Amino acid sequence: MPRQVRIELGPGFHLERGVIEGDLPAEDGVQRISWHARRVATVQNVAGSLYGLAYGDALGKPTEFMEYEAIVARYGPGGPVQLSGTPALVTDDTQMALAVGEALLAAPAITPGELEPLLRQAFLDWAVSPDNNRAPGMTCLRACAGLSDGLPWVEATQAGSKGCGANMRVTPVGLMPGLSDEQRAGAAQLQAALTHGHPTGLAASELTAYACNWLLGGLAPGEIVGALRDRCRRQRRVYRGEWLGELWRRSEARSPEEFIAVGWDECLVALDRVDVALAAGAFGGDPCLATGAGWIAEEALATALYCYLISPTEPVAVLGRGAASSGDSDSIACLAGAFAGAALGNAAWPSGWPDQIEYTDRLARVAAAWE
Repeated sequence: MPRQVRIELGPGFHLERGVIEGDLPAEDGVQRISWHARRVATVQNVAGSLYGLAYGDALGKPTEFMEYEAIVARYGPGGPVQLSGTPALVTDDTQMALAVGEALLAAPAITPGELEPLLRQAFLDWAVSPDNNRAPGMTCLRACAGLSDGLPWVEATQAGSKGCGANMRVTPVGLMPGLSDEQRAGAAQLQAALTHGHPTGLAASELTAYACNWLLGGLAPGEIVGALRDRCRRQRRVYRGEWLGELWRRSEARSPEEFIAVGWDECLVALDRVDVALAAGAFGGDPCLATGAGWIAEEALATALYCYLISPTEPVAVLGRGAASSGDSDSIACLAGAFAGAALGNAAWPSGWPDQIEYTDRLARVAAAWE
């Protein structure tokens, strides 16, 4: 007679696949079955990530150019944990993340041909916006100047830059439902490549998007670094030519594969630092001393992950830790907030914050579209 199997899943999860391991019962009479469960992403988790990004950005905005000691003197060792102002202002990190999200929503299909002109226009609209007065990155501004002049993006991009502007804005690519692996990875790299042409910016952007996507899907926080490291190894020589065109020729690499491998290798080193820092267990002090200042893309990813993984069930503390850093505090805190919100959902944030944060209507619109 057919055997019955009882599967118990937590709330919000569905069974994605099951594999019976072996043909015979084990000695104790119980057949070993390996199952993979994935959380059903809801608008609350998508919104949690987008709003978490904005909250971290707002909390890190006043501390970005402060020394760590000065931050602690003003806010205490936990950093800023209360939004300030009505609205609480964000920086170019959130502005450009919204530009990416809205370009994705407007695209008839997520292909290079459909997405590139929409990203281009969204970035140009951001560049000339009167709200673009939040210490925007020079790499983005220089690239946008070239795009505005009508240059092909492969010529306009700043080929040697791997600044965190590449991945501070990529979260929406990780949150958008229904994408294939090729689409998600390609879109993550393309949105970075329009302004930041260094392979590490491309790889770090893909990893950042996948971190959000996997946490949204229910991957345990303790498994995220290992999963990202595995992706570094598997993607090491995968150059997405359909999305990147001849970008690799603007480097000194002898082949597309050699070009992109540099980015994955540098990201792998950054992820190793996260594991070393977590294993050390000394979580007080400036997180940038452990995993990098975050001005470059792989360090922004690493330090945001570190700040998140110290206390993944305490989202506001995650934001404060990211903002209390001597490096690119707003970018570190915004990515840490995106990770925490993707995992915990919008209800994890203080109830009054959605009404206080700048651009709440645009954040809510993008989140609702991906319900």
